[in-house]
Formats: sequence, structure tokens, C-alpha cells
Amino acid sequence: MQKENLSQRTAETLKKMIIEEHKYKYGEKLPNENELSQELGISRTTLREAIRTLISVGILVVKRGKGTYVSEEIDQYAQEIDVNDFTNKQITLRDLYETRLIFEPEAAALACKRATDEEILEILRLGEICQAELKNDPRGAKRIESESAFHGAILKASHNEFLGHFFPILSNTIQKTIELNYNLETIAEEAYKDHIMIMNFLKNRDSVGVKSAVTIHLHHAVINEQISFD
Repeated sequence: MQKENLSQRTAETLKKMIIEEHKYKYGEKLPNENELSQELGISRTTLREAIRTLISVGILVVKRGKGTYVSEEIDQYAQEIDVNDFTNKQITLRDLYETRLIFEPEAAALACKRATDEEILEILRLGEICQAELKNDPRGAKRIESESAFHGAILKASHNEFLGHFFPILSNTIQKTIELNYNLETIAEEAYKDHIMIMNFLKNRDSVGVKSAVTIHLHHAVINEQISFD
């Protein structure tokens, strides 16, 4: 938590240097990593985390092969950008994904073994609806509902009453991912491919395969949202 707070404070310091103090002008390149970390009295790792946060909220941009620049498109509302809010949402998502990684792969494995043929068909039907919504509008309310229904049906098919109580954690993760509003198109693309794996393993009742597929699916989301479990 201390490391997270330091990177958060560093992001706020850089934001102030850009927006309030105008030390780095819009469109200007930031100093190299060694120079800037020494100036701020922090490690390069902490600086990288702070820069990632400012990239995520549109204050900085990376130009491949050139370096990190102050965005030329910061509008009049830039002063109101809340770096703390973005970081806090990441922390909330970290805890939600960590919890899902504990129970969801095993629940999917149980569903392979215990689900009726009718339940498997229903999961696949809901999966196809979810796939359509991921393509149609990855930010939309129907995407949230369809993805919750798909994963929720897998939980239900585990026929474990206790695991069914984790459904709010599942749906809350999807909702918070949309609220974070970061890398959503990439997350949707990865989810689409991962769902194909999950559905194929379920169709073939491969409990080992589906357990791995769900684990991979959750890790893809974590990576794309730049969430750390450290």
C-alpha cells in the first residue's frame, strides 16, 4: 500500500508540475527516466507507475521510439482530473479480481462435472449473447448484463450453494471495469477470444481446460487494466 501511495503522490506532483506550474508545456517531451526520477527523489519503478497513471487519464502520451510527452489535447477540465480516483478504482478492482481468481476457476471446473446437459446448453446460449454484445458495444449496459449472466450461469451450474453467493462480486467487477474506463476495447477483444476457449472446454466437459481458461481470462483483464497484485 505504501508503494501505491508513493506512486499516487508522484502522479499528483507531476500533474501539478504540468497543469499548475507549467514546468512542462503541452506537447513537450519529459526528461529521461533517470533524470526525472532523480529530480523527484524516487525510484524509476515508482516513476513508471506514476507515468502510467497519467497516461491513463490523458495527461501524458507515449510516442513510440521517441519518449513520453505531455498531451497536446488536455482540455479546460484538466485541472479537475482526479488521479487519486483512478488509482483507488484500480485498487478496488485488484481486490475484486483477486477474489474471483480464488473461486471462479474452480467453480467452472465443478460446472463441467456437475452441470446437466440443459445447463451447459444455457451457458453456451448466454455466452453467444455476451459475444454479440462485446462486439456491438463493449461499454454498454447490455454488455455488463450479458457478461454477468454468462459467468453467473457457470457459477450456478457448479451446484455449490456457497459459490452462488459470490455472484455480486462477479457483476461488481464488470461494472467497476466499465467505470474505470481504461483500455475497454482491448479488454473486450481479449474477453471475446477467452470466452471461446471457456465455452469450448465447457462443451467438452474438460474441467482441467476450463479451469485454466478462466484463470487466463481473468489474468488478461488484470494485465490490460495495469493492476498489480504485489
